[in-house]
Amino acid sequence: MTIADIHSWLGWVVAGANAIAGTWALIAHWRSSVRGRALWIVTAVAQVLIGIQVIIGVVDMRLNSRDVAGTHLFYGFVALFSVAIIYTYRQQIERWQYVLYGLGGWFLMGLALRSMFIPPLAG
Repeated sequence: MTIADIHSWLGWVVAGANAIAGTWALIAHWRSSVRGRALWIVTAVAQVLIGIQVIIGVVDMRLNSRDVAGTHLFYGFVALFSVAIIYTYRQQIERWQYVLYGLGGWFLMGLALRSMFIPPLAG
């Protein structure tokens, strides 16, 4: 399995993990019974996977001298910065924190899916 294969496979994991975390957080907004530490662990793992995915992509690009399409890079870095923005706003809108993480998770899932369906290589 090559670094590119891992990057492709991990893209699906990132999309799925953020879909699960986002859906769970939105449900938690209305149902306090599903809130708890497990939700935040799943959310953290889903978001940390984005950072890992970006690192693997950059390593693959550098080691194999790949000319990667700008839009593919753009979506990866927007996802990474979005995690930071979501985290920053979490206490400013505490009443809507679960909605923030829910919609944020779906947004991150969308970025992951979008980046997978555009040709990653330039040319």
